[in-house]
Amino acid sequence: MKAPKFPQQVISLAIIFAILLGGLIAARILLVPKSFGKYGHYRADAADEVASLDIKYAGYKACLECHDDIYVIKEKSNHRGLSCEVCHGAAAKHIEAPDEFVPDAPRGRGYCPLCHGYNPSRPTGFPQIITLQHNPGKPCMTCHNPHNPLLPHSPEECSACHREIASQKRVSHHSSLPCEKCHTVPARHTTDPRSALPKKPTTREFCGGCHDKNAASPKEIPRIELASHGGRYLCWECHYPHHPEAK
Repeated sequence: MKAPKFPQQVISLAIIFAILLGGLIAARILLVPKSFGKYGHYRADAADEVASLDIKYAGYKACLECHDDIYVIKEKSNHRGLSCEVCHGAAAKHIEAPDEFVPDAPRGRGYCPLCHGYNPSRPTGFPQIITLQHNPGKPCMTCHNPHNPLLPHSPEECSACHREIASQKRVSHHSSLPCEKCHTVPARHTTDPRSALPKKPTTREFCGGCHDKNAASPKEIPRIELASHGGRYLCWECHYPHHPEAK
C-alpha cells in the first residue's frame, strides 16, 4: 500500500511552520531573560535593579519638616494637588544636605506655560494664556504667587479661562453674542469659578427665542418650526452652540 502523497502546498506550509516554531523556541532560550516569569509576567531582576537606583525624590512630606508654612498656603490654593518637586525638581539631596544642595526655583517665563500655555486639549476652564500676548517680558511671579496663584484681578473676559470656546465662537454665526446671552454667570464665578458655576439653558424654548419662526428676531437668523423640528431632542444634541453649523 502506497503512502499518501501530500500536495506541495501542504508540505511548504509545514516547512514554514516548523521554521517559525524552531525560531520561537530558539528565541525563548537565547533572548528571554532567565528571571522572566519568576514572580509574574515580567523580568524579576528588574525589581532589584530599580531598588538599587539612587533615590532622587524625597516626597512632599519631607518638605513639611522645614516649609510647613508654605505647605499650609499651598494646600488652600489651586496648586494643592501639585507635589513640591514638580516645580522645584528632585530634592532628596537637599533633604540630606540643605545648605549644600538648593532646589531650583523657576523664576522666568518658560516654566509656567508648560501647564498654562494655551493648548486646546486641556480641560475647559483651566487657566491658559498665550505667552506672547500675556504680559510679554514679565516673569510670571511678578503677578502670581506660585504657592497660591490667585489672579491679580478678576478676569475681564471669559476667554481668559475659556480660550478654546472663545476661539470657536469668534468664527461662528454666534460670534456677536455675548456669553451672558446664553449663560447666567454668578458674580463670584470670576473669583471662585469652581464653586460658582454658570447656568446653561435647559429647554428647547431658549433657542426658540431666536430661531423659532415666530420669534421677534432679525430675519437673517435661521428659522425653524420649534414644535416639530428635531422631535424630542434638545437643540444642542445636534447643534454645537459655540459653533452652530446651520445656515
